[in-house]
Amino acid sequence: MKPKHFRTLFLSDIHLGTAGCQADLLVDFLREYDAEKIYLVGDIVDGWRLRRSWYWPQAHNDVVQKLLRKSRKGAQIIYVPGNHDEFLRDYLGSHFGGVEVRDSDLHETADGRRLLIIHGDQFDVVVRHAKWLAHFGDWAYVTALYVNTWVNRARRGLGFPYWSLSKWAKLKVKNAVSFIGEFERALANEAKRLDADGVVCGHIHHAVICEREGIEYINTGDWVESCTAVVEDHDGTLRLIDWADTVRNRLLQAASKPKQLAPDEETGKRPARAA
Repeated sequence: MKPKHFRTLFLSDIHLGTAGCQADLLVDFLREYDAEKIYLVGDIVDGWRLRRSWYWPQAHNDVVQKLLRKSRKGAQIIYVPGNHDEFLRDYLGSHFGGVEVRDSDLHETADGRRLLIIHGDQFDVVVRHAKWLAHFGDWAYVTALYVNTWVNRARRGLGFPYWSLSKWAKLKVKNAVSFIGEFERALANEAKRLDADGVVCGHIHHAVICEREGIEYINTGDWVESCTAVVEDHDGTLRLIDWADTVRNRLLQAASKPKQLAPDEETGKRPARAA
């Protein structure tokens, strides 16, 4: 299958190096989606988790190789680090395998809009002022993802598609919803301060394209809970791709198709015996 080609692809919060990373789904996505420019908007590699214990299965290598292959084929790849891969902020301006590391960026869309590209952890009060609490929150989050992994193994065994327990819980908790709103406003105000028309970020694992404070706010989501990305069409249109939902719909469509009968089954005849 020939990949769908876009002007720009935005990915964030892949968290390679953790058991919660949906690397297999991302590899499938990267087979079908291509772009002239790819932004990796932070938390691509989870340095926090890798420092505690090493976890790097083949599927995580496959993600890296897919991205490097796109670079070799001519895609411009810009890596904007987040808090989980903050070690890369020591290498701003460096190139690794054709991937350039930048602290942030200003991207101009095909129709002339200026978008601030930034991970967003700089506007998370907990990450900035109580890093120990951020690490504790990360531990609790990883525990929830561990439960989520086993829930989805059971769902697969029963023939059900992927579903995010942690995403569902987040949207049910009033404080989490309030934090999301404050985060969105802070990022929108930063874009406004820099005279940008919009902002593309990650960090909070909440994919959305909307307007905040008169600014276009785009959050790419993640590849732990929701499996989402943002693409820019060649006319400048920005679209949110929900890959988990795409896979779910394909499975449902395949299950709803009538079973194709073999010729002998259609006529009611028994298969001829071999001589």
